[in-house]
Amino acid sequence: MSDDEPVRIRAAGGVVWRPGETGVEVCLVHRPRYGDWSLPKGKLDAGEHPLVAAVREVAEETDVRAVPQVRLPTVRYRSEGRAKAVDWWSMRAVGSGGFQPGTEVDDVAWLPVDAAARRVSYPHDAEVIGAFAALPPVTATVLLVRHAHAGKRGTWTGPDTGRPLDAEGWAQARALIPLVALVRPVRLLSASARRCVQTLDPAAARLDLPIEVCGDLDEPRPGQQADECVLAAAARLAALAAAGDPVAVCSQGKVIPGALERLTGGPGDFTTAKGGGWLLAFAGDHLLPPDRL
Repeated sequence: MSDDEPVRIRAAGGVVWRPGETGVEVCLVHRPRYGDWSLPKGKLDAGEHPLVAAVREVAEETDVRAVPQVRLPTVRYRSEGRAKAVDWWSMRAVGSGGFQPGTEVDDVAWLPVDAAARRVSYPHDAEVIGAFAALPPVTATVLLVRHAHAGKRGTWTGPDTGRPLDAEGWAQARALIPLVALVRPVRLLSASARRCVQTLDPAAARLDLPIEVCGDLDEPRPGQQADECVLAAAARLAALAAAGDPVAVCSQGKVIPGALERLTGGPGDFTTAKGGGWLLAFAGDHLLPPDRL
């Protein structure tokens, strides 16, 4: 199908992996309706973020709880005469509720990567597995978000660091809850501006985690060089990745693009909408291509 053809069906799924006796194993599902072996995936619910849908569908089809790591190539094809696009992520399995056969999926197989690529029934699934196999081992994940909407700077009469979220911003902050929860963070860090802390407040309440205020994530103060803040933010993100624990971080629009450019080692379009963010996957001290959420 043409890339210009409007997508009528949106779906998402994952290449779910775990360490095995001889190396990495990938999870496949058998669907009795089609008599095929495929990667776990499913359609998005109305208004659902593709990454949230991918993790949900993996859990529903395999009973595996998984943490997303790296975006893989999107696959486009025709399904029942309609254009379909499937977004894929690599995911690390972190637990299982115990698979029970059902009418949608009646069997699950964990296979070495090469065997999984041979077992799947469709070439596009094999291509996605191949993209996963080409990745370096991921050692850390960081969810990086820009603070949510906080009205207009010109209408706030107090110090800018005290400017709070407005109604739109609080809605954006609540919408971030499922995305933050996906990475299973052990820490939440925020720039010191009130609007940054508030952006993580709903997720902090849901996850029962404190918010650590970190000046290294702040925008430049009057008289401070922007490069100084960018370097500090990049160093903080690198240090968090080196620790190896999953974390969620809220920073600011004048810091995030420069910090990501420094971490990736080159220019890129890292502008970030308010309430938007990035899934960052690190392989040691190397940041893989950031995934815009």
